[in-house]
Amino acid sequence: MIKPVVLFIIGLACLIKGGDWFVDGASALARKFNLPELLIGATVVSIGTTLPEVMVSTMSALSGHGEIAYGNAIGSVICNTALIAAITIAVKPGPADPKTLKVPVAFFYVAAAIYCIAAYAMGRFTRPMGFIMLAVFVCYMIVNVRSMKNSPQPVPEEEEEHEEDMSMGKILILLVLGAALIAVGANLLVENGTLIAQALGVPESVIALTFVALGTSLPELVTAITSLLKGHGALSLGNVIGANVFNLVLVSGVSVTLAPFDVPKSAVFMGRNASLILEIPVMLLVMTILTVPTLIRGKLTRAQGIILLAIYAVFCFIQFTM
Repeated sequence: MIKPVVLFIIGLACLIKGGDWFVDGASALARKFNLPELLIGATVVSIGTTLPEVMVSTMSALSGHGEIAYGNAIGSVICNTALIAAITIAVKPGPADPKTLKVPVAFFYVAAAIYCIAAYAMGRFTRPMGFIMLAVFVCYMIVNVRSMKNSPQPVPEEEEEHEEDMSMGKILILLVLGAALIAVGANLLVENGTLIAQALGVPESVIALTFVALGTSLPELVTAITSLLKGHGALSLGNVIGANVFNLVLVSGVSVTLAPFDVPKSAVFMGRNASLILEIPVMLLVMTILTVPTLIRGKLTRAQGIILLAIYAVFCFIQFTM
């Protein structure tokens, strides 16, 4: 029991330091090219913080358990939105640029529509569906790269000197090392957190629904907290929404392409497949609460954060009692 606890602590330390370096590199990249932090968060930062989900899903698919990626992707979207973004908003609500937010939000709902067609109409995620998901991911990145070229953000004069202090080489080193530490730390936390939970008698089904989804979302949580502490709230919001898009089209796309699978039916809620009447609807609900009012008003409110946290608490309670 001592070894898992020590490795768990090491993993936590890797996550914290990796998050610190990654946010420093990402915010410096935004300043260097005069780009909105929300846009950087939705692309560069999201790629780094989604690495654990990609790793878990790819390994699961290669071992013949592609359905694990399904639960991990949906669970991570719910966790990212109703826990991580919710904490960020509840602690520090503020303005959000609807123009910058429209692209990642639109792509999320396109990806969600693909998921719903596969789950409700087909009952199976096929290899062609995986190719479609990966194609959506490529389109998302192309659109964002074009947005980066066309959406420069003026840099205040007092930040110009700080911007020049960090070279492109140092920025890339911070991003790469930060992402690597985040991935290693998340892996250590998931593996050893699971061992600790098993030793304490926590059921395996609960471990899969909580530790895996939360564990692979820890990079987003660390990035969100670090961004808040460093005063980069927009970076955190962009990261969460971008990571949600990546979870549905990149993480799931890779796993479905490698190993197609039927919609899992391992859990039952109110006599029906829990995935269809609980998990997917909750995923859509929390993203709607996060994005629609923000797009309309151009700002995030503390009430949004509190409502999302309440939904996440109820969702976790139901998962533990099913």
